[in-house]
Amino acid sequence: MSFLTHLEAVVNSVEGALACSVMGFDGIAVETHTKSSPEDIELQNTWVEYANVLSQMKSAAELLKTGEISEVSINTERLITLMRMVSPDYFLVLAMSPDGNYGKGRYVLRITAPKVKAEL
Repeated sequence: MSFLTHLEAVVNSVEGALACSVMGFDGIAVETHTKSSPEDIELQNTWVEYANVLSQMKSAAELLKTGEISEVSINTERLITLMRMVSPDYFLVLAMSPDGNYGKGRYVLRITAPKVKAEL
């Protein structure tokens, strides 16, 4: 299976999902599948900034010796963003509408991450 196949499956199986991507901590997307995008929100730019936040959180967790980060969510008025670690260098990011199925989004990313890791 390709990255795109996994990303399409995530977006198609989560109510309210807008887009999903495999990204590196440099903010560069390896592959992205977009179903729709909120008006006036550029998802790629948002994800680049969130990659920086995730990188800082990862460094803080290492410094504080609390263990590895596995998942982070950033919930705003217009967008829910879920990020799930795939490997030390890559993560999955899922954009959802605020009324999307948050629990299912988390679940689907959790079961998809090992599949994506196998493709790296």
